[in-house]
Amino acid sequence: MDVPTTRRDSLVEDYHGTPVADPYRWLEEATSAETQAWSEAQDALARNYLAAIPVREQLRARLTQLQDYAKYSVPRQAGPHYFFSKNTGLQNQAVLYMQSSLSSEPTVVIDPNTLSTDGTIALVNQSFSQDCTLLGYGTSQSGSDWQEIRIRRIDEHTDFEDVIRWTKFSNIAWRHDGQGFFYSRFPQPDTVAEGEESYNNKVYWHTLGSAQEQDQLVFERPDAKELAFDPIITDDGKYLLLNVWHGTDPKNRIYYREVASDGPFVRLLDEADAAYSFIGNNGPVFYFQTDLNAPRGRIIAIDTRTPERAQWRELVPEQTDVIAFALLINRHFVVTYLHDAHHQIKLYHSDGTFAREVALPTLGSLIDIAGREQQTEFFFSFTSYLYPPTIYRYDFASETLSVLYNPSINFDASNYETVQVFYPSKDGTRVPMFLTYKKGLQRDGNNPTLLYGYGGFTVSLTPTFSPTMLLWVEQGGIYAVANLRGGNEYGEEWHQAGMLEKKQNVFDDFIAAAEWLVANKYTNTPKLAINGGSNGGLLTGACLVQRPDLYGAVVCEVPVIDMLRYHRFTVGRYWIPEYGDAEHSAEHFKFLYAYSPLHNVKEGVTYPPTLIMTADTDDRVVPAHAKKFTATLQAANSGEHPIILRLEMKAGHGMGKPIAKVIEERSDMLAFLFKTFAMSWQA
Repeated sequence: MDVPTTRRDSLVEDYHGTPVADPYRWLEEATSAETQAWSEAQDALARNYLAAIPVREQLRARLTQLQDYAKYSVPRQAGPHYFFSKNTGLQNQAVLYMQSSLSSEPTVVIDPNTLSTDGTIALVNQSFSQDCTLLGYGTSQSGSDWQEIRIRRIDEHTDFEDVIRWTKFSNIAWRHDGQGFFYSRFPQPDTVAEGEESYNNKVYWHTLGSAQEQDQLVFERPDAKELAFDPIITDDGKYLLLNVWHGTDPKNRIYYREVASDGPFVRLLDEADAAYSFIGNNGPVFYFQTDLNAPRGRIIAIDTRTPERAQWRELVPEQTDVIAFALLINRHFVVTYLHDAHHQIKLYHSDGTFAREVALPTLGSLIDIAGREQQTEFFFSFTSYLYPPTIYRYDFASETLSVLYNPSINFDASNYETVQVFYPSKDGTRVPMFLTYKKGLQRDGNNPTLLYGYGGFTVSLTPTFSPTMLLWVEQGGIYAVANLRGGNEYGEEWHQAGMLEKKQNVFDDFIAAAEWLVANKYTNTPKLAINGGSNGGLLTGACLVQRPDLYGAVVCEVPVIDMLRYHRFTVGRYWIPEYGDAEHSAEHFKFLYAYSPLHNVKEGVTYPPTLIMTADTDDRVVPAHAKKFTATLQAANSGEHPIILRLEMKAGHGMGKPIAKVIEERSDMLAFLFKTFAMSWQA
């Protein structure tokens, strides 16, 4: 391969007495002519390599067939209507619909496919006024975390002139009189110093029909610029709550005041000593899911008239399984538990006494659930590796579960199976892993295997449906998902065992999964690929440089790679509670430098075939990580295996990505694996 030449600088920086070379820092300058020329050359190399793979067109055609099925969201009842999203199959973006009953003909509320010619504007936020005549909605362009909020007259299909900018990660909290809403936003970027764009989050009140410049400041914490706020209006319309968060730290704070008040907020929970998720309220009594003194979660009640901790009441105590999430519906707590990385639903009365369990159809996941306290039903979307997302309705009156939307896919799942296994990590920790493959699989050590992982930020990898995975197993492959430490599969202790100075546990778990698959003759090293994205890209990058001998291929997506400088870019500082800060802490530098993929690439090593994938407008994990990693690996690699960088245009970290781009991206990934493993197409 004619790999583009990459200029190497002699830049060295001192970290607490340790000199660290950073020869490709110039690639961080995304808009420079040199970086753009280098990026275009690298992307052309990758595209030409991938386009020349003969099986790619067959993969793209079959993947298009597998993607072509109706995809529904759960219905959400608001006022006299139900609202849901539907993608007919190959639409770039799902369309928002409204219907007066579950059986009536739906009408279009917003079709985001009309907002851009290439499908790169996505609908990412929705909130209805109490009387359901107005919709506040956010849009994101080219996968950006930044949103613009607009307000639509639902019946008239027209928008107000109001446009709210500089928001991300914020609710739209309507006051019940429909006169406006609360939201949070960051400073206008050109009014602050570079690098300060994601500090000093503030809560505002927006009056319907007015310009954003007239919005009223409701709350700020100039003494703590790193805090951010998510406004919530209680279902009874009486209280405005602020979920106060600090980056990705699960430990949060809760402030509140009455909606009608303009007085100071009550700092109900201000210690940042645990995670507190607001479930609902009964007047002044607030219900929370928390891991305080319960790493697997419990439900408590706090009477705001007597908020002292000694007065808190425990309603649903901690159990063996982890609470994934809980809602208050029809005077019941609807609690979804994690049992060995798959979901179960249990119902409790509002006093905490157990009511019943809702039996799910198979080992799988709830990917969304909807219902409110005053409603007598709830809806959820259930899925598994071989079970496409199916919408269910639970009726409290009859205590029955029924299917509302059941998609039809071009795939016979009866020929395949998913099993769960457990394997020991390096330190003996028992780690679960899901395996999906064709029934009758021969464990002869020769099956192409794709091993996926994440391991961080309390993210649990529960069974998820993927057309890409269907194609892989249809063609004789094994799809493996390891539930590594750092996630929430077994609660906060499991999470903390894979963060900060214990991050190496996550890599050890993943390496042990690969070794177990080989030792148990599911596959062999030349036919074993690893894959992960974002924090999972860090995972694959670290495992690549630590054990290059163990894998036959690596697919590393939108990765965090430079662990000494990650916090300097966009929202990277949000991740400091998870990763640490090498710049300001000598202790943190020691363990970050020890595993940082960028700094542990070794000269003269034969690295396996590696496909690195990123996007030019990713404003969460900037593409500089992937670019510097590519340059470093290409320079150090002593073998002939390809190390290529695929750079997607007009795309971000993954949110709102058009189906057309998804199909092309996954086709390239599969083609890379087919060529690397010398797999032939099975008709």
